[in-house]
Amino acid sequence: MKTFKIIVLAKQVPDTRNVGKDAMKADGTVNRAALPAIFNPEDLNALEQALRIKDQFPESTITILTMGPGRASDIIREGMFRGADDGILLTDRAFAGSDTLATSYAISRAIAKLGKFDLIVCGRQAIDGDTAQVGPQVAEKLNLPQITYVEEITAIDQKGITLKRRLENGVEVVKAPFPSVITVTGSAAPCRARNARLIMKYKHAKTVSERQAANEDYLSLYSDRPYLNIQEWTVNEVEVDFAQLGLTGSPTKVKKIDNVVLQAKDARKVEATDAEINLLMKELIDSHAIG
Repeated sequence: MKTFKIIVLAKQVPDTRNVGKDAMKADGTVNRAALPAIFNPEDLNALEQALRIKDQFPESTITILTMGPGRASDIIREGMFRGADDGILLTDRAFAGSDTLATSYAISRAIAKLGKFDLIVCGRQAIDGDTAQVGPQVAEKLNLPQITYVEEITAIDQKGITLKRRLENGVEVVKAPFPSVITVTGSAAPCRARNARLIMKYKHAKTVSERQAANEDYLSLYSDRPYLNIQEWTVNEVEVDFAQLGLTGSPTKVKKIDNVVLQAKDARKVEATDAEINLLMKELIDSHAIG
């Protein structure tokens, strides 16, 4: 039976769905301390599609690959709690300040180090940037076919994969060979919940930096259970051109960010009568709120 090696690209992002007045700093950058860090929602949709392949072909493997600071290992564990097999954290100060071009370059070099694979799956876009650029840029850098706006993997076999794309004006069915890169939309099936058995299995999974910071006797545990070792790669483990990393490799420059917080100042209660509703509509039209 055919098995598949799947890489899921995931990102830890600030939860921008409940942005308040403290979400931005005075310099226009995101105040990450004021926002909880979460698994990027559409990357969870992507993980579910990978897990469905594993349901069909149980010997397949799913590796979570993320780039970020040390705390981004949280989403690797989250992925393992839901069914992923392992994960790699790409972390180094040299990656700091990367735009999508530098990010996709670093990720593509990490994927090249991983070797042979069948499928790269990621969310369409991250909620902290909304660019939808990293997935396609990774495909271009690896010279791979890419299928965007994927809503469902409808069939998979040794020859390739069949996918349903959700487009603005309809649905498209596409067939692609292996290896390929696909980006998954938020209209795809939501990711399954954590599995209690997997939580117990992977709850002590840590990177080497986390194990060192914990200052506890972990050597025997991680030697006896190698699946608890989350790989942590720096620029020393990945063959890169430093000119294409971080701020140096990021041509995108943000000139200005305005912090706009919409707050309700007035409230009005409207009775459920035709006269009250007509009056409200007239006021909204006269104030150019609508119409």
